[in-house]
Amino acid sequence: MSEASAAAKSSSTKLANGAVLTEVLAQQVQVLLEAGNYDGVKLLLRPVQEVDIAEAIGGLPRTLQALAFRLLPKDEAIEVYEYLDPTVQQTLLERLRASEMLELVEEMSPDDRVNLFDELPAKVVRRLLAELSPAERRVTAQLLGYAPETAGRLMTTEFIDLKEFHSVSQALTIIRRRARDTETIYALYVTDASRHLTGILSLRDLVVAEPEERLGDVMTREVVSVGTDTDQEEVARVIQRYDFLAVPVVDREERLVGIVTVDDVIDVIQQEATRDLYAAGAVQAGDEDDYFQSNLFTVARRRVVWLLVLLLANSGTAAVIASMDEVLHKVVVLAAFIPLLIGTGGNVGAQSSTVVIRGLSTQRIQSLGPWAAIWREAVAGALLGLLMILVVIPWAAYVSHGNWLVAWAAGLSLVAITTLAATAGATLPLLFERIGLDPALMSAPFIATATDVAGVFIYLRTASWLLGRFGAT
Repeated sequence: MSEASAAAKSSSTKLANGAVLTEVLAQQVQVLLEAGNYDGVKLLLRPVQEVDIAEAIGGLPRTLQALAFRLLPKDEAIEVYEYLDPTVQQTLLERLRASEMLELVEEMSPDDRVNLFDELPAKVVRRLLAELSPAERRVTAQLLGYAPETAGRLMTTEFIDLKEFHSVSQALTIIRRRARDTETIYALYVTDASRHLTGILSLRDLVVAEPEERLGDVMTREVVSVGTDTDQEEVARVIQRYDFLAVPVVDREERLVGIVTVDDVIDVIQQEATRDLYAAGAVQAGDEDDYFQSNLFTVARRRVVWLLVLLLANSGTAAVIASMDEVLHKVVVLAAFIPLLIGTGGNVGAQSSTVVIRGLSTQRIQSLGPWAAIWREAVAGALLGLLMILVVIPWAAYVSHGNWLVAWAAGLSLVAITTLAATAGATLPLLFERIGLDPALMSAPFIATATDVAGVFIYLRTASWLLGRFGAT
């Protein structure tokens, strides 16, 4: 058995192993390319899925990426290119010949082409647009004209639309003729002479219907659609809610202009989840997928903005402590419980903000109502505080050598702090959502910092009142 045949057999055996496959595949491709065995590379890649080939090419040294890509058959190369990371796509465009680059971009699906253009420098985009065929240039310019992160920017114009007067057999003939040039054939749309969306049916509906039946008698007229300006998160929720493979997109005149498919929605969900996760960790949003490929200066820049905000906010805690130094001088042991109280408050606030942000994302909280959600979290915070003082007061009395006033100050403050933290954790994300900002921006570190300032103030004021009223013991 030849080296190439053995490598091909080895790679096909590893197909079920996912990440293992791509790692091994990249290593084998690199060895063959460095040895000049290009036929071996072709044989090695023949049984491999396009997405795995894309990941393997991305794992190669930059000097070999273009070489490996050129060895792919034309049709397969286009599919592979659409799966590549944006950074690898740009690298290939720089290394491919102008004719190769133009052919590649020309054959891409419109939505994938727009995604690529979003990552390229404006000068390169203008040059590529000018060199596209008139039809592809018009479609691409149309999609680029919609606002980012909307259904219009996300959709593809490659879909099959039919007419009510078409028979089932005529519709199947149309589908056979246009199937190769469309994104999906499993969701079919019916429009009138003005391209207004009038109905929807599935390929299954056609297959089980009688050949002579009209589509107007087979289709479903209750169509769920989204507008071109609908936010991409809302599009994802629609597809998830109705278990769609694709959702139609209509313009302001209710004309069908495109569809958003479930594979694009999966990318949106991943993107939005990554952003929310970064925001919750007080990291400035950027190109989420390239974080670990970014230089350290960029990494620091993304983090420092929020950290400076939190630093300034934390200065409020220092100011509160400085203003209450008299009571701390009298009873030094009070300072021992400050970390406990503000840490607990921050944790409770983070929990409340997390469940509320998740509720907003899944739209579960809308059925409950914002005021009911805030009240629910406030009561939960109070209950948490009451449960914890059963442990905190005896422990604080032990640490303070029997100073029960200090213990009660810590316990009562804990209840107030947890109630406040839970209320703030629920209120602030809802407020952000109401004024049109991303609720995830009200991140857990920010809520924790605000709770710290208020918590220290509550604790020292409570201690000052108790000690002043009943006297230190």
